[in-house]
Amino acid sequence: MPNPKRKHTPHRRDSRRSANSKIEAENSSKCSNCGAPKMPHKVCPECGFYNGKLIVPRKVKKSKAQQEQQAQEESK
Repeated sequence: MPNPKRKHTPHRRDSRRSANSKIEAENSSKCSNCGAPKMPHKVCPECGFYNGKLIVPRKVKKSKAQQEQQAQEESK
C-alpha cells in the first residue's frame, strides 16, 4: 500500500474536505392555498393543505379567557 512521501498541508487537507460540505438548497414550490414555500409532494406546514385538500387541520391556541371558561364549565 503506498504511503505519502510528505505531509499534506492543512490548507490542502481542509480544501479537500470543504468541497463536500457545500449545501445546496433543495427545490421548493409554492403552496396552492396560502402561497408559502413548501417541499414538493409534501403537506404545507403553514396551512396543512395538499393538492387543494385539507389534510392536517391547524391547531388553534386557546386564550387564557377561553381556558378559564372551559375549566369553569367542566367544574359544574
